[in-house]
Amino acid sequence: MSLLAQSVRQVLRYTTPHVSLSSAMRALSMSPALLQQNKPMPAAIDVSAIAKEHQKECRTVCDRVNQQVAKSEQGRLFAVVHLSGKQFKVTPGDIILVEGYWPPTIGDEISLDKVLLAGARDFTIIGRPILEPGLVTVKATIIEKTLTHTKTNFKKKRRKQYMRINFQRSPNTMIRINSIELTRPVDSSAEREAEPSRRLF
Repeated sequence: MSLLAQSVRQVLRYTTPHVSLSSAMRALSMSPALLQQNKPMPAAIDVSAIAKEHQKECRTVCDRVNQQVAKSEQGRLFAVVHLSGKQFKVTPGDIILVEGYWPPTIGDEISLDKVLLAGARDFTIIGRPILEPGLVTVKATIIEKTLTHTKTNFKKKRRKQYMRINFQRSPNTMIRINSIELTRPVDSSAEREAEPSRRLF
């Protein structure tokens, strides 16, 4: 309260004698917020120390994940793949349905390269927006190509002798996920192996 009283006195001292108390308070409220507060400036933050701690923590997490993968203790892996404009969460043995035209034929074995995320029970590897090529391989097989059930489009305008019936069937592709594997250690700069898989999207 004493700070406020001192500020009001200073404003009244340097103004004309016709100034009322309300105009003095208005002038006080328009003064910058920094002039009204007597807070000490914060001490400088050491950014390099924080960065080193963050790198050390990342390294320990990567080592823990690599140990689990090396001992095959990670359990069942899952992945989120981008396929024909949609995202699918898949695990080995899943069957997914891709709507619309898609070039592969029945029996083709493909590798799904656009992996957005992969993980297991204790860890998750997230891409920005996709994971590095060669880190996770998702193998799949085309098992069926069919058409959807018949959709009927019926149009009618009353009293105009106008009636149209159209039937529509769109193609579907069923894919079985064969395997999801981490091919190399996480956060390593190993050379990517060339695989004889076809990229079809």
